[in-house]
Amino acid sequence: MEKLKNYINGQWVDSRSEQFLNVVNPASQEVLAQVPSGNALDVADAAQAAHEGFQEWKNTPVSKRVQYLFKLKTLLEDNLDDIAKTIVLESGKTFLEAKAEMVRAIENVENACGMPAMMQGEFSEDIAKGIDEYMIRQPLGVCACIAPFNFPGMITFWFLPYALACGNSYIIKPSEKVPLTMTKIVGLMDQLDLPKGVLGLVQGAREVVDAILEHPVVKGISFVGSSNVAKYVYSKGAAHGKRVQAQGGAKNPVVVLPDADIDMTTQIVIDSVYGCAGQRCLAASTIITVGDHKDITESLVESAKTRKTGFGLDSEVQMGPVITAESKNRVNNLLDKGIKEGGRVIVDGRNPNIPGFENGNFIAPTIIEDIPLDGELAATEIFGPVLSLVHINTIEEAIRFINSGRYGNMACVFTSSGLNARKFRHEAEAGNIGINIGVAAPVAQFPFSGWKDSFYGDLHGQGKHAVEFFTQTKVVIERWLKEWNRKF
Repeated sequence: MEKLKNYINGQWVDSRSEQFLNVVNPASQEVLAQVPSGNALDVADAAQAAHEGFQEWKNTPVSKRVQYLFKLKTLLEDNLDDIAKTIVLESGKTFLEAKAEMVRAIENVENACGMPAMMQGEFSEDIAKGIDEYMIRQPLGVCACIAPFNFPGMITFWFLPYALACGNSYIIKPSEKVPLTMTKIVGLMDQLDLPKGVLGLVQGAREVVDAILEHPVVKGISFVGSSNVAKYVYSKGAAHGKRVQAQGGAKNPVVVLPDADIDMTTQIVIDSVYGCAGQRCLAASTIITVGDHKDITESLVESAKTRKTGFGLDSEVQMGPVITAESKNRVNNLLDKGIKEGGRVIVDGRNPNIPGFENGNFIAPTIIEDIPLDGELAATEIFGPVLSLVHINTIEEAIRFINSGRYGNMACVFTSSGLNARKFRHEAEAGNIGINIGVAAPVAQFPFSGWKDSFYGDLHGQGKHAVEFFTQTKVVIERWLKEWNRKF
């Protein structure tokens, strides 16, 4: 059985920890590898190497730094199918979902290649007689990413290419549930011949996270995960003087107005709810119909029933399993609570029979209707393939319900009315808004926003926010008098 290693100072090294966790295929329960649980000594080794590597990397011209990213883009594209297969095996996604994830990762590499322009400062001449003032950007130092399980390849790339292009050294802590993908990617990045220490990979669980949050050399931390953990990471990291961006959970509502196109809305909503088995922070969770809901309800039910669930390398499969048996039990328990609250399961995907994969963590597409708006299911992030269907009379009521929730990651509306779309865009309290869009995922040029308990920090991943996060500004005010020049 393969035992995964850390990547420190340009070499693959054994963890200082002697404890290991199994990496399990969620579709079959096959043990794929073992990952060390990790400890603070691993982090200390990586941080020291990263600090030493930073001394050279920060003085490397940005135009030269991005050349490594151009090479990385080619490496990722050339190995796209192989990486995608690894994502399927350890996370349960379909092959198409895994490839799409890596395409989004590559988009961020492409965007970060424009760092010579993105890092430009500002200059003002003669702010006073003979005095000029300008602002420059310099890197923070050692930065780190604490990544989640649901996008083993993509989410690290919301941060990594920008951090490197800005002149920082970088440490990756992948989820211990899905460490194989990033291990493979770092193996590819080893071919770039980056200066030693600039890139690090530390495997592990809770102790590694705490060590990253506490280590004095680490200056910036990026996190994506549940809101409770995001709040912990943000508060503890900030208490240790670090810059932190922590993306939390979500409860993404989608409003369907009476003038929405039924066929288009159904297709997009179903893909949003059940894509990646609902395990993404932009998955549609609560579908709010306004007015007459008979046609859209029937259409959603019919489409959900026909979606094929199974092993992600089967080309006919449209949805894979949830990540662990514990996740499956949690989703089923939440459904039970929804039923006790008065909800009705109108498409029941619990405990499906998947031939050849009877032990997998499968839940087929499920729809529960008429849950109370003030109930636990309406407020809780399910993170599974469950569509909660509620019916409301007006768009104003729908917006009030959305804004009453604790999360603010995404909110979407389906309509053919520009006036209602504008009202929703303006009033809905969420960082990512979709209009006739089911997954309002920003492209790499824009920050991945989030409000309320969906985000802790000030600057998000991707785009200009990433440049702001991974650099610190320095303002220079200088005077050079002509008389001084004549003296020399």
